[in-house]
Amino acid sequence: MGRGAITQYIDVAQMVLYVFWVFFAGLVFYLLYESKREGFPLESDRRDGSIKREPGILPMPRVKMYRTRFHGDFPSPHERDFDEPRVQGERAAPATGMPFEPTGDPMTSGIGPGAFTRRTDEPDLTVDGDLKIVPLAAAPGFSLVEGDADPRGMPVIGVDDETGGTVVEIWVDRSEHMIRYLEVQTAAGRRVMLPITFCRVISDRVHGRKVIVRAIRGEQLEGVPGLRRPDRITLFEEEKVMGYYGAGTLFATPGRRDPIL
Repeated sequence: MGRGAITQYIDVAQMVLYVFWVFFAGLVFYLLYESKREGFPLESDRRDGSIKREPGILPMPRVKMYRTRFHGDFPSPHERDFDEPRVQGERAAPATGMPFEPTGDPMTSGIGPGAFTRRTDEPDLTVDGDLKIVPLAAAPGFSLVEGDADPRGMPVIGVDDETGGTVVEIWVDRSEHMIRYLEVQTAAGRRVMLPITFCRVISDRVHGRKVIVRAIRGEQLEGVPGLRRPDRITLFEEEKVMGYYGAGTLFATPGRRDPIL
């Protein structure tokens, strides 16, 4: 028997190897089990319109309650409410895996680049519990950097080179210290939000002063989902606004859906 041997056939190194195998198998099981808190049970549409739910090989984990500071408690995994409206579309062909085609307004269908998540319908807050994203007028101590162009008063021009509205306010993120949205008054008098990431502010002698948004046409600013309250934007409203402009990258003009070749 050699050094470290427990018996003639088993030694410490072999026992450690066995323990590692058991530990690793348990780790893989735990990670697969906990991963089912997001995206499970799997859902697939049947030809008769019903929804098939599959938990997968492993069972669903027990519900764990996540406690947030300002927005209450959230269970995970959660039971989805099938009464809430699903995407406004139907499969291009009666087969699982086929893409969805919009049946209503493609800009608000929730399909493709216009998809959005049903987040809580409450505004995002700072660590102190204050509104995180607010109009510049409601954010004392915040101002534009000296020398930067002030977009207020600039016309908003869409991909069709048509003016859809005028910038009337800037919304800032008080936690990140950056501009999040431009508030635009449309030709019909609506107040809608334009994400700063979807536009370009131009102010020079050659091109003049204007805000260009290539995701949508000028007239489509009228269809941007509105806010429930004029002084705040909820997380769910942010999702819908982003989804609208995202949908425009594919559905704003018929040519965007056509093949290049």
